[in-house]
Amino acid sequence: MKLVGMNPVIVHGGGPQIGQLLERLNIETEFVDGMRVTDERTMNVVEMVLGATVNKEIVDSIHRNGGRAIGMTGKDGQLIQARKLSGEWGANGQPDIGQVGEVSSIDTDLLSVLRESDYIPVIAPVAGGPDGQTYNINADLVAGKLAEVLQAEKLILLTNVSGLLDAEGKTLTGLSTEQVQELITSGVIHSGMLPKIQCALSAVHNGVTSAHIIDGRVSHAALLEIFSDEGIGTLISNQK
Repeated sequence: MKLVGMNPVIVHGGGPQIGQLLERLNIETEFVDGMRVTDERTMNVVEMVLGATVNKEIVDSIHRNGGRAIGMTGKDGQLIQARKLSGEWGANGQPDIGQVGEVSSIDTDLLSVLRESDYIPVIAPVAGGPDGQTYNINADLVAGKLAEVLQAEKLILLTNVSGLLDAEGKTLTGLSTEQVQELITSGVIHSGMLPKIQCALSAVHNGVTSAHIIDGRVSHAALLEIFSDEGIGTLISNQK
């Protein structure tokens, strides 16, 4: 079944699956500020898990449910150009987190071809850089940058919580970017949720109509958020 006017692009991670395979291979995993230190051996595992195992599972699931999908990484068609994550990693006493990257540029030509043919792109957040290195990039960051470049109507971030929570642990539904910034300043939004929120804010500030943070554990979560009046998560927009 084709949804008229809807052209989804899926970006996925795979942290738990990566961790499981690293453990089976007796490769130690280290995290610094929530980021996996990615040396060459770890990067090989990351690329295999994200670009093959997880990516193809999602593609197969779409096919079983009547859709048409093409799996890829950021390397395919030079979709994404990456660079080493900016900052002082490896300098001034900071640990070197290795092949962890960020988006340098995005070429949407391949996505346009797939959209015209009614295929759903399923993208693993692995990309190459001008230095010949392969980089592991945070999936939320890739999704946000893609949404900006494509000028998407919605950026939907699936997580394992009900949405953005206030100081009392209640889910906040509709928020303006100004309200979100106040929550960051006051410390209500912190630690692991902060990069996800900053990604959503960047997208909305750069032309995406709205960003949604919803609980991916809920059946049909995306459909409920998009097509129901109540929604199930947190919506962020420029509207006050």
